[in-house]
Amino acid sequence: MKIAIACDHAGFELKETLKVLIKSLGHEVADLGTDSASKSVDYPDFAAKAALEIKAGRAERALVICGSGVGACVAANKFPGVRAGLCHDTYCARQGVEHDDINILCMGSRVIGVELAADVTRAYLSAKFTGEERHKRRLEKITALEKNFRL
Repeated sequence: MKIAIACDHAGFELKETLKVLIKSLGHEVADLGTDSASKSVDYPDFAAKAALEIKAGRAERALVICGSGVGACVAANKFPGVRAGLCHDTYCARQGVEHDDINILCMGSRVIGVELAADVTRAYLSAKFTGEERHKRRLEKITALEKNFRL
C-alpha cells in the first residue's frame, strides 16, 4: 500500500520513527512534511496535504501527527471522502478501519508513546474494511451528510 504521512513540528520525531516502521512493513511511504521539529508550522496545512493525497488516489491511507492529534483530525475531516480517526489505542485503530473505513489515522505525539504509536500504526495498516451491510449503510449516511448539509 502507498501510505502518506504528514505532521506539524510537534509530530516530526514520531513521524520519522513511524516512516521507518511503515517501510519495514512493506509499504511505500510518501513523506509530506514537515521536515523539522525546530520550526513551528500549522497542522491544518499538513492535514490538508494528506487529505488531498487520499482524495486524489495517490495514497490508499495516511497518517497525520500533531501535538494532540485533535486539530489534525478536525482539519482532515473537512475534506469530503476523507474519514480521519483520532486513535491512541489499537482497538480504535483496527475498528476504525473495519467498521468506519477510516483512511487517515491521526495521533498526538504529546499523548502517545513511540511503542504504542507503532502498535496503533500496525493495527491500522493491517485492518481491512469488513464491507458488512450495516457498515456500508452507515458510510452512505456519512456521504449523504457531506453532500447535502447546508446552513
